[in-house]
Amino acid sequence: MSLYYNVCFRAPLKSALFICTFVPMNFQDLLNNIGIKSLNEMQEEALRIAEEQAQLMILANTGSGKTLAFLLPILQKIQPGSKGTQALIIAPTRELAVQIENVFKSLKSGIAVTCCYGGHKREIEENNLLEQPAIIVGTPGRIADHLRRENIHPNTIETVVLDEFDKSLELGFLDEMQEIFSFLPKVKNKFLTSATHDVAIPNFLKFNSHATLNYIVEEQKESLEVQFVKSAGKEKDETLFELLCHIGNRLTIVFCNQREHVEIVNDFLKEKGIASIFYHGALEQHERDTALAKFRNGSVNFLITTDLAARGLDITNIRYVIHYQLPENEAAFIHRNGRTARMEASGNVVLLLGSHEYLPTYVDPQIQELVLKPPFVLPERPTWTTLFIAAGKKNKINKIDIVGFLGNIGKLKKEDIGLIEVRDFHSFAAVRKSKMNQVLTLIKGQKIKGQKVKMDIAK
Repeated sequence: MSLYYNVCFRAPLKSALFICTFVPMNFQDLLNNIGIKSLNEMQEEALRIAEEQAQLMILANTGSGKTLAFLLPILQKIQPGSKGTQALIIAPTRELAVQIENVFKSLKSGIAVTCCYGGHKREIEENNLLEQPAIIVGTPGRIADHLRRENIHPNTIETVVLDEFDKSLELGFLDEMQEIFSFLPKVKNKFLTSATHDVAIPNFLKFNSHATLNYIVEEQKESLEVQFVKSAGKEKDETLFELLCHIGNRLTIVFCNQREHVEIVNDFLKEKGIASIFYHGALEQHERDTALAKFRNGSVNFLITTDLAARGLDITNIRYVIHYQLPENEAAFIHRNGRTARMEASGNVVLLLGSHEYLPTYVDPQIQELVLKPPFVLPERPTWTTLFIAAGKKNKINKIDIVGFLGNIGKLKKEDIGLIEVRDFHSFAAVRKSKMNQVLTLIKGQKIKGQKVKMDIAK
């Protein structure tokens, strides 16, 4: 970096002070593109250290801005005009990989990036890799597969990021990560991120002279209220139903430990008239996309899930986290809770205890019991539903096209169109439920941007 200018920013956490610092001049335009006026302290320090250190560990809570903390240093090291891939970012889950790609594209740096992950058509990725992008983001299994097939040319890669690397180890990707590094002869810069302390770093990483940024906040947020609910028996389904009636239609994540329990709980709630949806790692990619799109856009207010959703998902405004099954350890408890009370918002955490269960030792024994009292009234049904559109970025469709189509052809007003998400080959649009039948009638057989595509209520 060469040119700098002063930027004042608010220090994180509880401090109300404004601190003057320095940001590379060309970075300010990138920050403006994503609506950020300045970097937080962790991001600023990561930039400074990455200039001098080839190895950096970033420890920080979920939602603290770790993605920018490694993307900006990568941009420092990219050589414009150079051919070949220069940086590789490895993430433990498909959703996190896509999220990183989207954040990078939002910066509008002009640097080419592509994303590779299981559940995505390999043929599409192979085509995207014909002209090697400067940055590749992906999951361990798919990246290793492309390296074996020589779709990724490793000799120009000098920077590697292992985002949430402890989660990759937890999910069993040790062998894949070791294989990936065996293909990379010229790596100079290594960045690791984690939301957890004291995770053993595998020897093959040769991560022996690294600097560490530790921004993990251990104390409970003042904006986070933790309570417990006691069930009369071992089975907790009915108590969960009563709790959701008590909560109302506020955005809520219900955590289970096993996939089968996720589906059992979701089926039970649906039978009781609760608008819920489930999400876990065994779902096909389009099912995972649909579930998260519906939850994000308010078509459902209750997401039943495993710890897969505890990290790496971009979902805002979650008010409640419910531990239907108690987390297996303190780290899981912290990560689950990190889905709420983010960005200075308040949030609630509720542990559901069966008659045979007690509060874990890592939970404050003085937390308040929440006593549920009848009558139990069903939460209001969501006012939004989700329209599936079988076209996306690769079909040259964007959000503006969809808004224009729904307004001009579907005769919707601006306030009747909610969140729109555009993927490679499909899109989701939230439509006010009372208008959906009208929309489906009007758009039947119509073309969007000159293309006739399937459009229907997302299943």
